[in-house]
Amino acid sequence: MLCDYHVHTIYSDDSVYEMEEVVKDGIKRGIKELCFTDHVDYGIKRDVDDPLGPVYLNGQPITNVDYPKYYKEYLYVKEKYKDQITLKLGLESGIQVHTIPQYEALFKAYPFDFIILSIHQVDDLEFWTGDYQKGRTEEEYYTRYYQELYDVVKNYKNYSVLGHMDLMKRYDDHDGYDSFNKHKDIITKILQIVIKDGKGIEINTSSVCYKLDDLMPSKDILKLYLELGGTIITIGSDSHQEDHLGAYIEDTKKQLKALGFTQYCTYNKMIPEFHNL
Repeated sequence: MLCDYHVHTIYSDDSVYEMEEVVKDGIKRGIKELCFTDHVDYGIKRDVDDPLGPVYLNGQPITNVDYPKYYKEYLYVKEKYKDQITLKLGLESGIQVHTIPQYEALFKAYPFDFIILSIHQVDDLEFWTGDYQKGRTEEEYYTRYYQELYDVVKNYKNYSVLGHMDLMKRYDDHDGYDSFNKHKDIITKILQIVIKDGKGIEINTSSVCYKLDDLMPSKDILKLYLELGGTIITIGSDSHQEDHLGAYIEDTKKQLKALGFTQYCTYNKMIPEFHNL
């Protein structure tokens, strides 16, 4: 069964992919189950109804998901295409410790099936712009990144899986830095909390699109997760456009199986459902 559990639409500020077009393209590509996971990044973005108005980046307004419209359209496409594809409601939450209360309130407002916990920024500094890395060595920015992730999973529990756990390598221009072994202790502690809490991790196939030389998270992290007793894993393309939707998922399943995994997960109302690889 082909499933994609990391999909962005026009409700993410970095995508113009209309939700219904995503659904139509998913059906054409043979995707049987798809979860929308549009971006929410409190701390560096505001909600569309915030009285302070939007934050601007390069002269353009950026906001979190317009939740009422997002939910309304989700219900519309879910019903319209119910005989052709299974659709699930999710979000990708770019959480920081100081924004946890905002995510707690949001989680209670809608009947989510699935929540990706991601770290997209630290101290309200973005990774993709390079603002977070500026003035820091690799050792420093990886250390702070993993510390923030550790602090978040200790204090926030309303999520399903950790998204692209070693995301920093997507924005790392240096070669040869052994981020796994240099930070293995805290990575282990993070995974132990995740497993104890009954949560999981995702494998994000965008590593191929970004021309990274490893899976994301890395094979080392995936092996460690398995050794520690981790069983919950989802697979998502992190697509923002048509040609990435569902991309490399079947190949990723083969790689997971080669590493020793036997199952992957989909979600319904925050409860994992297991499927054989």
